Amino acid sequence: MKVLVTGSTGFIGNHVVNDLIKKGHEVIATSKNSEKARACEWFSKVQYIPCDLNFEQEDSFYLFQEPDVVIHLAWEGLPNYKELFHFERNLYTSYRFLKTMIRCGLKSLTVIGTCLEYGLQNGCLSENTPTQPVTAYGLAKDTLRQFLNNLETKHDFSFKWVRSFYAYGHGQGHGSLLSQLDLAVQKNEGCFNMSGGEQLRDYLPVEEMACAIVETATQNEVTGKINCCSGTPISIRRLVENYLTKKQSGGIHLNFGYYPYPDYEPMAYWGNREKLDRILDNGLTQMDLIDK
Repeated sequence: MKVLVTGSTGFIGNHVVNDLIKKGHEVIATSKNSEKARACEWFSKVQYIPCDLNFEQEDSFYLFQEPDVVIHLAWEGLPNYKELFHFERNLYTSYRFLKTMIRCGLKSLTVIGTCLEYGLQNGCLSENTPTQPVTAYGLAKDTLRQFLNNLETKHDFSFKWVRSFYAYGHGQGHGSLLSQLDLAVQKNEGCFNMSGGEQLRDYLPVEEMACAIVETATQNEVTGKINCCSGTPISIRRLVENYLTKKQSGGIHLNFGYYPYPDYEPMAYWGNREKLDRILDNGLTQMDLIDK
């Protein structure tokens, strides 16, 4: 199967490309940064075509060699969730590109959404939970989904909207919680400042999230909105403590309550993953970090 991955050099995209290669698919990867792509371990194993999706190209489907499947991860400006450019620029860039691909013959599209589409709702969130985004990012993603749903009334294509929850692992951004914790451990810092840590979140190792995205994209039996999550809530405090135990770095003091809780996330939410389990049959096995 010929699969195009946009945003291929991003945190999740990099792992998606690796998983596709491992499963024997023909991969076409694209991003704006050719230099960053050359540094990826998969670079010599795929066909890499640099492209800035902000500049509309009517021949995109043919430029990318008429792929069977598109996995669309490209999205600029994260993690600045509140910035207006998400719907002033990113929303329309993605829609124009994807509409062109579909109009020219694309038959299978998977787009990565976000749990922030659910807004400030607490508890276990299923795909049927109404969306109530409170950030520009969540609003832009939710609007893109609705645009593409309407496009389905005009064109025949298989559409999967994968709502990602929280991924962690190799290649994560320097500003993420666990990356900052790693840096504090490496520097032998005696104290690590964080929030109160009582928030409940849904975390998934990035390798498993990538696997779930690939399995979802390369099948057409389960379509529509699909939560990509573990289905198991864990407190930020426990996540960090388990991580330090695994790293054998118990000497660092966790300064709880230093930062306020984010105002754009609820205190306790996680995903219902019944639809994802239908795709994966037996489901994913979470890594030790979460299971402890």
